[in-house]
Amino acid sequence: MSDSSSYWQNIAAHAKAEGRPFFSLAPMEAVTNAIFRRVVARAAAPDVFFTEFTNAISITHPKAKFTVQGRLYVAPEEAHMPVAQLWGNDGDAFARAAVNVKERGYEAIDINMGCPDATVIKNHGGSDLIRNFESAAAVIAGAKTAGLPVSVKTRLGYSRLDEWRDWLTFLLQQDIPLLTIHLRTKKEMSRVPAHFELIDDIVKLRDEVAPDTLIQLNGDIENYQEGVALAQAHPGVDGIMIGRGIFTSPFAFEKTPQYHDVKELLSLLNYQLDLYDDFEKRFDTSRFASLKRFFKIYVRSEPNAASLRNAMMETHTTDEVRQLLAESEFTK
Repeated sequence: MSDSSSYWQNIAAHAKAEGRPFFSLAPMEAVTNAIFRRVVARAAAPDVFFTEFTNAISITHPKAKFTVQGRLYVAPEEAHMPVAQLWGNDGDAFARAAVNVKERGYEAIDINMGCPDATVIKNHGGSDLIRNFESAAAVIAGAKTAGLPVSVKTRLGYSRLDEWRDWLTFLLQQDIPLLTIHLRTKKEMSRVPAHFELIDDIVKLRDEVAPDTLIQLNGDIENYQEGVALAQAHPGVDGIMIGRGIFTSPFAFEKTPQYHDVKELLSLLNYQLDLYDDFEKRFDTSRFASLKRFFKIYVRSEPNAASLRNAMMETHTTDEVRQLLAESEFTK
């Protein structure tokens, strides 16, 4: 294992000293940008954040590089640099992208080898790499050339569950400091329960092939408490990644669960609206439609919550949302 592994080893050691696995927020398209990372950090921060996934080729492409600036933007007030998550299948493009993100101040790179999106797969990225070991090895090698730690996030297989052993063995042989595994195949998407029954076998495989590689699990883990319980039930698991659980509660990483009333939740929403406006001006881009997916986080089970949420879904600007909140019974 190279010296660059110290980045992840330090994170794991800090968490282990507290008797727990380390936690991260899963990289999610149109979700884990500088806006929402700061919202989650204000609510209850994990140990590690990731960026949205970014096409490695586009980062240094003469024209496309301007369209990815927002994806790679890190706000000055963010306590720690997130991990830059990249996707693609071109080793040379990853080598160029790795230099670029290092110059931006990033300290670690993660390669997306699990995205099931049809467009990504058509472009031979994401989970398509599960079917192309040679390309997977090339992008890992390319990303490593900048000297940053390079980790991988993947799934158990592409079409069949029994692909997991050969695929994970291959990845563990690539001298990576961290392997994050979404415990489903690409074909399964999120339609079936995560395969927790394989965790102990995966840990055993790691111990045999690459004992210094950290294992982080993803899939069907809603909050900090569930993550700690899962790691305790399966010794050898180092980290827990939470994805969709953050849409159940922005406080998913809270170590000691607290009651958060609707006023506190809506205060977080107003904070997100402010950050969104700044982001939109900074990058001259409008992604208001993507903002709507967050509304359900803040307005959920309270009486009359559905009517407010439905009204917000009909808005077209952040000012319209603020007006609804100002007039809402929940803010009185």
